[in-house]
Amino acid sequence: MQNRVTKLFSIEYPIVQAGMVWTSGWRLASAVSNAGALGIIGSGSMYPEVLREHIRKCKVATQKPFAVNVPLLYADIDKHIQIIIEEKVPIVFTSAGNPKTWTSILKQAGITVVHVVSSSKFALKAQEAGCDAVVAEGFEAGGHNGREETTTMVLVPAVCNAVDIPVLAAGGIATGRQMLAAMVLGADGVQVGSRFVASDEASSHQNFKDLVITSSEGDTHLSLKQLTPVRLLKNDFFNLVQEAENNCASVDELQQLLGRGRAKLGMFEGNLAEGELEIGQVSAIIKNIKPAAAIVQEIYEEYSAALKQPVK
Repeated sequence: MQNRVTKLFSIEYPIVQAGMVWTSGWRLASAVSNAGALGIIGSGSMYPEVLREHIRKCKVATQKPFAVNVPLLYADIDKHIQIIIEEKVPIVFTSAGNPKTWTSILKQAGITVVHVVSSSKFALKAQEAGCDAVVAEGFEAGGHNGREETTTMVLVPAVCNAVDIPVLAAGGIATGRQMLAAMVLGADGVQVGSRFVASDEASSHQNFKDLVITSSEGDTHLSLKQLTPVRLLKNDFFNLVQEAENNCASVDELQQLLGRGRAKLGMFEGNLAEGELEIGQVSAIIKNIKPAAAIVQEIYEEYSAALKQPVK
């Protein structure tokens, strides 16, 4: 299949694996890239030298293109950017910040830049900043999310109407049928996060993976909107946050409750009670753990089959 996204990234399928903290290391990124999609290293949970190590190991594990996701609010963002340029990473996905800050510097280094947005307004800003594509991430998505709470079904066509650059749909996408729906809405491809959490190569803890595949509808909720909105599986920590927010806790009080390393505690170390468990609504329909290559193939094959089916 060839379209604007596959040509932009030099990949076989217009499927991108999201760069998720504590989940998306070199093993997952290289496995996805080797399967014909685009794998992404999630740098948001990595110290600079750890990121360099993951990039180098990914280069050894795959000869195909891969990317690095960089949250622009990261404290050592300048060091991450320097390492990415030094290591000649071909593609960078930026998120959680102003794309104008680093896009021109990355593009001067010959890097393709994609920015994650939660509204058509921010999509236009990304296009104006020189980004090569955008990810339109709807309210259903896991991890950090937009305050607008616009669903993927509404966001994707709005962004497609607003910009001329390629658009990847994200949020609530884990199957080929969902991929087809996103493409019908105008997207050139999809970014898939939660489905790859439940993969053999994901670096997230087995406890977290097992909880994801046993979750049901309504088990996730967008929380911490006064800080940075994040979609979480409900657990003891989530209940503490909800109680604090119901009692009109201040930003400082919520920040103190969140503390440091809460996401690592939950997703990487497997503390399902006290940890922060970031996952999307689509976890409700994910029921098994598979190799990343099998996930890529399953999504694309289901997409292709659905494309050929007559409308009922």
